[in-house]
Amino acid sequence: MVTKTKRKQPNSASEVAGSHLEVQSPDHALDRNPIVALDLDSVLSRQVNLSATERRIAALPGRRTVKKEWQAAWLLKAITLMDLTTLAGDDTPSNVERLCMKAMRPVRPDLLEAMGVAHMGLTVGAVCVYHAMVPTAVAALKGSGVPVAAVSTGFPSGLSPMAQRLEEIIASVEAGASEIDIVITRGHVLTGNWDALYDEVKAFRQACGEAHMKVILGTGELATLTNVARASQVSILAGADFIKTSTGKEPVNATLPVGLVMARIIRDHYEKTGYAVGLKPAGGIRTAKSALDWLVMVKEELGTEWLRPELFRFGASALLTDIERQLEHFVTGRYAAAHRQPMP
Repeated sequence: MVTKTKRKQPNSASEVAGSHLEVQSPDHALDRNPIVALDLDSVLSRQVNLSATERRIAALPGRRTVKKEWQAAWLLKAITLMDLTTLAGDDTPSNVERLCMKAMRPVRPDLLEAMGVAHMGLTVGAVCVYHAMVPTAVAALKGSGVPVAAVSTGFPSGLSPMAQRLEEIIASVEAGASEIDIVITRGHVLTGNWDALYDEVKAFRQACGEAHMKVILGTGELATLTNVARASQVSILAGADFIKTSTGKEPVNATLPVGLVMARIIRDHYEKTGYAVGLKPAGGIRTAKSALDWLVMVKEELGTEWLRPELFRFGASALLTDIERQLEHFVTGRYAAAHRQPMP
């Protein structure tokens, strides 16, 4: 999907990280995925072979490995693709402000200096919070270029009255959120009511206005991969800018088989229409190794073009700490305790 060009081999950690970040972050704008009519025949034709999906995922570790300078570069890239998230019942303005400080300076300066990338202005992809914390996050991130995402529409259950869910989207956009993570009614998927799901997501997209919409499918509660595929397609037809695996509150959250199914629906839509839709795995991605597995899968299924914040995000809170530990090991040869890393 992406044209490959020959590049000279880098000879330092700085050059590897720098070229990796720059090559995968083109500066051209993306046309936004439009709302189009629901093609129910196409949706119902979707079937997923579970065993084939699991075999494809099982083959990933043996197909690609990244080590040393390349691994450090991929982990730095993963940081730029992260929605640094706090969605706890005890969130306070001070907690959110500290999270925003970390979002703007996600890696300790001494590590960045040692890798020769301190000049790159590394930040995360966004900060994700509840609606009540949007004004605090917007104020804390002012001038940084880091967007604020708000979870909405009765997160995490998605069972609030429709009028209330729409009002919540509008309120978050007015408060300064430029990205809205909406929750679908999982019951529409489980009962096969695809028209209702389409109408719901379409109404959410219209309420978002210029704010980009990430559609949370709650895949751990959709029963089958075929349901995941059909829900993904309906959401994309209804105008999703991103499709997202989970709220992080389900018993099972982001898994690679689910991600593979969603990625292939995204690829199919792109090949048919030319419109690129983003993918956001969220929930349960806590280690650098897990992040690398997701990056490899996306690179192989969608291409390098998708490895940028406009088209791929991790929904994460604990992930950043483990990535920073791995970067410290790269620099010093020693693993640090998690408490040595600044608060994510």
